[in-house]
Amino acid sequence: MAGSVYPAASESVGGTGTRVRWTVVALLFGATTVNYIDRQVLGILAPTLTRELGWRETDYAAIVSWFSVAYGFGLLAMGRFMDRVGVRVGLSLAVALWSLAAMGHALVRTVGGFGAARALLGLGESGNFPAAVKSVAEWFPRRERALATGIFNAGSNVGVVLAALVVPWIALTVGWRWAFIATGTLDLVWLAAWLTLYREPVGHPRISPAELAWIRSDPVEPAGDVSWRSLLGLRQTWAFVIGKVMTDPVWLFYLFWLPKFLDAKFGVRLAGLAGPLVVIYLAADIGSVTGGWVSGALIKRGWSVNRGRKTALLVAALAIVPTMFAPAAGRMWVAVGIVSAAAAAHQWWSANLFTTVSDMFPRHAVASVVGIGGFAGMVGAFVFQRLTGAVLETTRGGYGPIFAGLALAYVGALVCLHLLVPRLEPVGGPGP
Repeated sequence: MAGSVYPAASESVGGTGTRVRWTVVALLFGATTVNYIDRQVLGILAPTLTRELGWRETDYAAIVSWFSVAYGFGLLAMGRFMDRVGVRVGLSLAVALWSLAAMGHALVRTVGGFGAARALLGLGESGNFPAAVKSVAEWFPRRERALATGIFNAGSNVGVVLAALVVPWIALTVGWRWAFIATGTLDLVWLAAWLTLYREPVGHPRISPAELAWIRSDPVEPAGDVSWRSLLGLRQTWAFVIGKVMTDPVWLFYLFWLPKFLDAKFGVRLAGLAGPLVVIYLAADIGSVTGGWVSGALIKRGWSVNRGRKTALLVAALAIVPTMFAPAAGRMWVAVGIVSAAAAAHQWWSANLFTTVSDMFPRHAVASVVGIGGFAGMVGAFVFQRLTGAVLETTRGGYGPIFAGLALAYVGALVCLHLLVPRLEPVGGPGP
């Protein structure tokens, strides 16, 4: 694959006239932030709720696994939905649903009730990433997409950090139910901003002709629709699917089990969670933005898309291997440091894995492919979460085998991706 060659004039600071596309990224960053705040509330409160409501390890595993299965099935529908109705309407409806579901956690006490609330939350939240990746494909040329993806994806870590700072305070001050209500209300504030500011590039009232030309500076892609059957027949689709199946369960383990791990191994209670979680997810934020920037910078320096993306993925995969030593750490901050590096590497990985979809598929198919891969990843997470609950209950809190599996997942995923797609290039022809 030849190195990328791009027009130089439009890339200068003032060359695009306006920078509306970066406002779009800010909105997507905000959506991802509130998405992860809502998603993380249960994980932060899990040790407290386990003691108060008498949950077993398998009860908690069942609750969080229903989020995963609903999220996965939702991704299948949401990917096609976003491709058909557009992200302005589609993401608005998704946010409204997950806001109501988040607040609904305050109304239940049983395992079944929490499972139902998590399922509805997963269904709504499944719209975020297909919409965001599709928006980036519509608003950015290929050479800027990894950075844009890394920025909005960083909202996931900001959301967890904010949740770690706010949720314990709310729960200790006025009770755990209000933590769900308060965080769910934030979604509606974001929704008002989205409906006010977001439009598609063509016809946007604030975009300049130069910026629109920059956005459309890639080779023209054919218009049209694609069926799932045709997508499932492509090796490029399966490369993304396997990448998600093998690594999505790892990230959801961090989100839902880290507070329980810190509680079980180091006695970290609700009031002490903020420090470790802030460190871990600030590191993840740095990894997300840096990972997207690195592959984009390599491509701008003349590396092929294939070499740039896979080099970035390899760095992330190798950086995660030491995760297996976290359960054996003698001190909490040593374990936190190991997990922080792994969280940063995961987000580095994620920013580049998502971008491979827009590298290989035309814009009108991006959300569908993301939906298929996300569904597969959540099926993998559902199985892994049930397995995690069973392992922890059988071994009475033995985290060693679980962390060993987390550590090796990314190297295996990259090997599979490379075997399926030796050269990242658009479907039907060579890439830039």
